[in-house]
Amino acid sequence: MDWTWYLFRFDGRINRALLWQALLIVAVLAGLLEIAGQVIGILGGTRSTLKLGIELDFDFGLDDLFKLVDPRAPRSLASADHATSILKASGLALFSWIFLATAIKRLHDRNRSGWWIVAFFFIPGLYSQFSDLLPDSNWMLSFSLTASALWLWGLVEMFIVSGTSGHNRFGPDPLADFENSSAASPAKSWDQQTEIEFVPPNASPPGGMHVKRSA
Repeated sequence: MDWTWYLFRFDGRINRALLWQALLIVAVLAGLLEIAGQVIGILGGTRSTLKLGIELDFDFGLDDLFKLVDPRAPRSLASADHATSILKASGLALFSWIFLATAIKRLHDRNRSGWWIVAFFFIPGLYSQFSDLLPDSNWMLSFSLTASALWLWGLVEMFIVSGTSGHNRFGPDPLADFENSSAASPAKSWDQQTEIEFVPPNASPPGGMHVKRSA
């Protein structure tokens, strides 16, 4: 597999298994970055213990992406040390790119435009970030339900429902090559008829033996 195309490009299609795989890849990378940040904190004297853990999140843990447009959030980022801030910024940029590249290719697999990522990801994310600033009224309840429904719809579309069968406007079926290779080299089953050679019994006696006939 072309890993550069898989993780960083926006053209083509991937199936749901590859999107799940990208989620695991990001989770492992996020865990490694978290450990690296804690080690730097211990060496710098800002931390005393090391805490290990990997957290899975269906939105690839990109909550900090929406904090960038929240005027209340920079205070918490500014309080972090310089090395930790660099790690967080690098991880956020990397994970955001991987998420967009894989999610858009998965939307293509569903024969949907990549712009659906705005409805499935950005609208629910922005609402979650700024919901506490919105007025408490009845019409906001409908907006909350809409944002939740969009998030759930996007979750089902990208992670659960299978892609369109065959070639669509975004490219060939990502499962076609696998199915063709499986059909071209099916598992060879043991055929008793071809493996065992049945030799008919020879009616004549073995060589060197003769039957004495009576006169």
